[in-house]
Amino acid sequence: MLLQFDRIAKDRTDHIGVKINTLVIAGWAGRDAATIEHHIEELAALGIPRPSTTPLYYRVAPQTLTQELSLAVLGPDSSGEAEPIVVAMADGLWIGIGSDHTDRKAEASGIALSKQLCGKPVGAQLWWYADIEEHWDQLMLRSWATIDGKRVLYQESPVSSMRTPRDLIRRHTGADTLPAGTLMFCGTPGAIGGIRPGTRFEMELQDPVLNRALTYGYEVAVLPIIS
Repeated sequence: MLLQFDRIAKDRTDHIGVKINTLVIAGWAGRDAATIEHHIEELAALGIPRPSTTPLYYRVAPQTLTQELSLAVLGPDSSGEAEPIVVAMADGLWIGIGSDHTDRKAEASGIALSKQLCGKPVGAQLWWYADIEEHWDQLMLRSWATIDGKRVLYQESPVSSMRTPRDLIRRHTGADTLPAGTLMFCGTPGAIGGIRPGTRFEMELQDPVLNRALTYGYEVAVLPIIS
């Protein structure tokens, strides 16, 4: 899957096309037991079984990645989840933002299956990880969902509630980096008021130290289920 990114580093900016060969979604990536348990419980309320271990790494088809501003989904039972993403390239690791948009009805039958059924929207800007790794825990992740015509704050958490990208990479590969062409979703905080669908989903990863933010949003187009 070929994605286009504007890359921002302290000493340079550029635009690059990246072929993603491997897509990994790190699930249950909370840094402490309470955070993990909260997310497990909100999913359990939807009939989704507990994980066998944490974190888990789901392999997903790279073709599910999208940078479009509208995402078509089948039926009314899907929702977004804001997550930091890490993109591995020949010159190192880059950080972006994406949504692990998931069909919640299918998730109750099988999480791995549900991961394949919806597109995975990702934003078009990346930060060089080396520029932010030392102050990573100060970053804030937020999302908003438009529900019943009203834009509401859906998620808000410092990324310190989740494992760092470096920690997730080491647990997955046993090394400090990922093979070039790999994109990894790095986990998500719980939803304010519980997981629920919306007609639009927006995300923000804020860096208060360098005074900047990654933002991205997309409309959700619901296709009818015909039997």
